[in-house]
Amino acid sequence: MLTVVQALPKGEHGPLAVDLMTEGGVDVIVPWAAQRCVTRWQGERGDRALARWRAAAREAAKQARRSWLPEVTGPVTTAELVRRAGRASLAVLLDPAGPVLLSELELPGSGDIVVIVGPEGGVSPAETAELTQAGAVRARLGPAMLRTSSAGLVAATIVASRCGRWA
Repeated sequence: MLTVVQALPKGEHGPLAVDLMTEGGVDVIVPWAAQRCVTRWQGERGDRALARWRAAAREAAKQARRSWLPEVTGPVTTAELVRRAGRASLAVLLDPAGPVLLSELELPGSGDIVVIVGPEGGVSPAETAELTQAGAVRARLGPAMLRTSSAGLVAATIVASRCGRWA
């Protein structure tokens, strides 16, 4: 199973990210309230934002003729994300300064792969430390710096193609 954890971006970048990841074949999309996120999902505003993400997944799945919808979970805290990363067969924290390219990372033969996409301001040092202590591997996509809304799709495509989903 391929899961992308997406830090909460501003404005319409969230539904755009969900649309792109859905078309790319991601199985589960997890909104994450990272420390450096400008956007906060609280109360009714959070409910509306989650509903927009789920609607974006539904519409993108139709467009891509997917036979199933990706699960769009409720938002997670960093503590919940750390637990999820620790349970995964492979957890990857996208980091422009990561020591290895995602395309060169050894992938597990089975199990869940979790890709973590940070906010526009980057993942905080404290979050990075917590996630790497839980087993997440810091990896970069390449020389270009991508928006948070497109990084999940690019990472998922790299992983999916190496797992045989996109041949």
